[in-house]
Formats: sequence, C-alpha cells, structure tokens
Amino acid sequence: MMITRMATIGMAIRMTEPPAADPAAATGAALSSVGLVRLLAWLSPSFPVGSFAYSGGLEWAVEAGDIRDAETLRRWLAALLADGGVFCDAALFAHAHAAECRGDAAALHAVAELAAALAPSRERFLETVTQGRAFVTAVRAAWPCAALDRLADWPDAAIAYPVAVAVAAAGHGVAVAPALHGVLHALVANLVSAAVRLVPLGQTDGLRVLAALEPEIAATAARALTTPLDAIGSATVRADIAGMRHETQYTRLFRS
Repeated sequence: MMITRMATIGMAIRMTEPPAADPAAATGAALSSVGLVRLLAWLSPSFPVGSFAYSGGLEWAVEAGDIRDAETLRRWLAALLADGGVFCDAALFAHAHAAECRGDAAALHAVAELAAALAPSRERFLETVTQGRAFVTAVRAAWPCAALDRLADWPDAAIAYPVAVAVAAAGHGVAVAPALHGVLHALVANLVSAAVRLVPLGQTDGLRVLAALEPEIAATAARALTTPLDAIGSATVRADIAGMRHETQYTRLFRS
C-alpha cells in the first residue's frame, strides 16, 4: 500500500512539471503543440510583465497630434515596424535566439549589451529592461530551464525584453520563426491597445489597424532573420523624440 501511494504521489509531482522540450528543435520552423501553448502564455496581455503600463512614447505622439485616428496610428506603427524600434527588437530577438541555440555565451552577451544600448531614451530603457527582468522571473517560476537560469545569474540585470523572450524560446525548443512572429504581434498589439485608450479609438478601429499591419509584421519578421547584428538600427526620429518628450509630459497615463 505504501509503495502504491508513493508511486501515485510521484506521478502527481511529475504531472505538475512542464514537459521537457528539445532545444535543438528551436532552430527549425515548426512549432510543437507544447511550444505553441507556452508562446501563447508568455505573450498574452495578462502575462505579468506590466506591458499594459507602457505606450512606447505614443502618449506624447497623441498629445502632439501626430496620432489622431486609425490611419495615423497605422502609419506610425508601420514606420516602427519597417525602420524603428520594433524592427530593432525583432532583429535582436533573432540574434539572441540563435546565440542561445548555439550555446554561444559571448555572442548572447553582445546582443544583450546592444539591446540595452539601442534604447533611445531613459524611459524606453526602463521599459524594456523592466519587462525583460519581469519576464525572466515569471517564466523561471513556472517553466524553469537552464538557459533562463544562466540569464538570471548575469552580474548586470539589464536584460532587454526581446532578449529575455528569445532566450526562453530557445531554451524551451520554440522555433525562431513562429516565436518571432508572435513577439512582433504582441508588441504591435500592445501599442494598438495603448492607442485605443489614448486617442481614443474604438475597439473595432484598433482591430482594423492590427489586421492592416499583418503584411508589415510578416515582412519585418523575414527581414529580421537575415539582418546582421552590426546593421541593426532605426530611423524613426519622431518616435524617438516622442519617447524623450514623454519623460516630462505634464499629465501621463503610461510609464513610457
């Protein structure tokens, strides 16, 4: 009877542990059912990284009149995807994922340092590293893996959000291409959600903007996978100014 009970308890414990994933699968294009579920959980708006509290400078852009309606929002986000910070995050994600899959710690450190350095303003820096740190903490608590343990042990805690997600995805065998599409969709969806509250836009207009940006999201993901590390950069000066001006905006709903 005691042996039976111990076996039952052991089975229950094993059932509560996340199933192991094959990190080698992360270099492919397929997404397993386990990988899909984890990706959906990590990129959900309810995942505890505080993404709802940030607007990426949109709050100032709305006050300045740059973003007034669905079309001006779509153009602003399309520019970020093509030539701005969202593209940089996508390319950094791709390089961090590849470095972790190779087990190249030096390359991963280089990507992480560049990701932190590319933040164009104090608030954008705090946004990306705060969410990155929160992401690592949350995923390690529920889906522990050696890759995130190594990341958490780094002497400096300035881990940008796209680097943190990339390391988690690689460590759990989530393929780079679908993971990158998911991250881009989540980043854009969060900005659309902020604009819906700020402009304000209706929920339907927000969904139309998100749907209209699907080709740009796909194109950005494809380009990010082939962009060399030393070619990552942005040219959306107005968006960078928005992030800087937001720091001294008189009334604010968002942290960035």
